[in-house]
Amino acid sequence: MLKQFLLPLLTVAAATVSLPSAAAPVSKTVAYDIGDTHFEGRLVYDNASKKLRPALLMAPNWLGPTEAAFKQAQEIAGKDYVIFVADMYGTGVRPKNTDEAGAAAKTLYGDGAAMRARIAKALEVMKAQAGKAPIDLKRIGAIGFCFGGANVLELVRSGGDVAGVVTFHGSLKKVAGGDDQPIKAKILALHGADDPYVSADEVAGFEKEMRDMHADWQLVKFGNTVHSFTDPDSHIAGQADYNPVSAKRAFLMMRNFFTEVFAAQ
Repeated sequence: MLKQFLLPLLTVAAATVSLPSAAAPVSKTVAYDIGDTHFEGRLVYDNASKKLRPALLMAPNWLGPTEAAFKQAQEIAGKDYVIFVADMYGTGVRPKNTDEAGAAAKTLYGDGAAMRARIAKALEVMKAQAGKAPIDLKRIGAIGFCFGGANVLELVRSGGDVAGVVTFHGSLKKVAGGDDQPIKAKILALHGADDPYVSADEVAGFEKEMRDMHADWQLVKFGNTVHSFTDPDSHIAGQADYNPVSAKRAFLMMRNFFTEVFAAQ
């Protein structure tokens, strides 16, 4: 008798339990122009919740806005962030290999003004998506990988209005041709201690620059770690090699960093 009485109640209770909403990933192309050059970035976020959340501008590695970059952005975004993957080259430049990527990146390394203009425009385009995507404009940050690390550092060197920036195995030296502005953003540079592409002099130069600019900065060196340590597709031993342990630690540091930075906004 008791069993017959409880069964309908349990059924009703189960039906009224509010289950977590299923993931609803969004990935959409956002087109924009700088002069006569056409660009296409990618906006990614989880649409299961309409709650506003921080937005991160992501500058990808020297291969540009690839499917691998979009997948990485989606994984980082989860239900915590909206991410806009910047297009630093324009749609006419899509490197197919490292030689082409090196040539494309070299062009922008040689033109600091263009690099700064492009990353600044990408930030502007991302912010303009507020209202269309669940972006909290009071919580804006940027992240960059390898070449993209240089991009986001140039953003803050030129006075970019972001609360914080994280670079992963990025170039740390200033790009010639840009006029520096006071650095407003907090900076976290995540660096492989054995990265053969970033010299000790470059690291020392970055540290001096940050001190001279009175920036709020941290540089973390990961032992036994080389370049591209967060890239699962990178496997050049001793040069550019995925390190899952360092990658996991780095992404955790990134999340803790942005939690702190955005709490102050």
